[in-house]
Amino acid sequence: MDKGAAVVVFWFRRDFRLDDNAGLYYALKSVLPVLPIFIFDKEILSQLEDKDDPRVTFIHQTIISLDSELQQHGSGLLVLHDKPLDAWDKLLNSYNIKAVYANHDYETSAKARDEAIAELLKKHDIPLNTYKDQVIFEKDEVLKNDSKPYTVYTPYQRKWYQALKQFYLKAYPNQKYFNGFLKVKAFDIPSIEKIGFEKNNREFLPIYYKELIAGYPDKRDFPAIEGTTHIGLHLRFGTVSIRELARTANGFHEKIWLNELIWREFYMMILHHFPQTANHAFKPEYDRIRWVNDEMQFEAWRKGETGFPLVDAGMRELNATGYMHNRVRMVVASFLTKDLLIDWRWGERYFARKLLDYELASNVGGWQWAAGSGTDAAPYFRIFNPDAQLKKFDPELKYVKKWVPEYADFTQYPKPIVDHAFARERCLKVFKEALSK
Repeated sequence: MDKGAAVVVFWFRRDFRLDDNAGLYYALKSVLPVLPIFIFDKEILSQLEDKDDPRVTFIHQTIISLDSELQQHGSGLLVLHDKPLDAWDKLLNSYNIKAVYANHDYETSAKARDEAIAELLKKHDIPLNTYKDQVIFEKDEVLKNDSKPYTVYTPYQRKWYQALKQFYLKAYPNQKYFNGFLKVKAFDIPSIEKIGFEKNNREFLPIYYKELIAGYPDKRDFPAIEGTTHIGLHLRFGTVSIRELARTANGFHEKIWLNELIWREFYMMILHHFPQTANHAFKPEYDRIRWVNDEMQFEAWRKGETGFPLVDAGMRELNATGYMHNRVRMVVASFLTKDLLIDWRWGERYFARKLLDYELASNVGGWQWAAGSGTDAAPYFRIFNPDAQLKKFDPELKYVKKWVPEYADFTQYPKPIVDHAFARERCLKVFKEALSK
């Protein structure tokens, strides 16, 4: 079988853009034409519970847009729907591949996938070249002076800023090499129905953040105000460059917003060095906590029917939009783990199902912070009072009225499913018992 002229492949995963894309830059600089591909991974898709999962719709819309961009350069995006190893078997049988390029993926399952693909390619003497793209600093690049990983955020942040002084945030000049794409006729992209899903009609916010950075420090804690950038979805799927975001924040001298990006990298570093924390407490003694795990109360939390308006507003916003304001995320997580004594893993998995910007490292990190079990976590005796948080951050009830309209009618709104004062004392007792063993 004639496989045609030699090519290199660039494999899109969490980096859906042509500009300032590290792995794509190095692929385009190679001497061979670049075949861009994307794989709808059956192994990942089979784990999604909702057939109208909006993230699948977002990915599908994004690859169509990416394909359209590539067509302007006489190329196209080859899209496969398969298990990764099977997809690569087909690619190896169809194309004369000399090298494969991609960007690093840090989650445990993704690393296992990449190791398996690298082994397959090695049998054909094909290298898998991967590059840092979704973070500024990764893995072992920000360590303590004794070469051990940080487990507290603030000193990590200081070292991160020190490292930034030696780091260039310039964009990769990919545009110079766009003539390096393989010239092809347009590929057929499978419909969303063909891959077993339904289109979700949710509207996705465009990349829009520069106008909001300047006011971020004063507005970020108030969920009724448009004070956050909603950039998480685009950061998750790489439709925006992390270098562009960091460069912009630096240009605005806006460290508070940049610190949020550093938190993301801190949690990625933690997951890299402590992969067990995806399912187990970072502080092992917290795995001894005797959770109540009341399924009816979990269902009330999930639906936003707890009788605590700020908690309910947050959960309803999440269910309706796939987004939840960060301040409210802390409140609902504290409520689930401390007031209801429900295992943080239950909440983490529900957020994994619903959040458009879901990232394993940040989600696990945030939930373990709330539960007190994580690195640099809130101490177990810090228990958010949902009513006090409501008075402080939504004093005019604008956010609550938007998502819980029946709150105005006390005959319609449910009574609290737990007494906060009782729940607080119970939590302190249960946590203290577990941690004193």
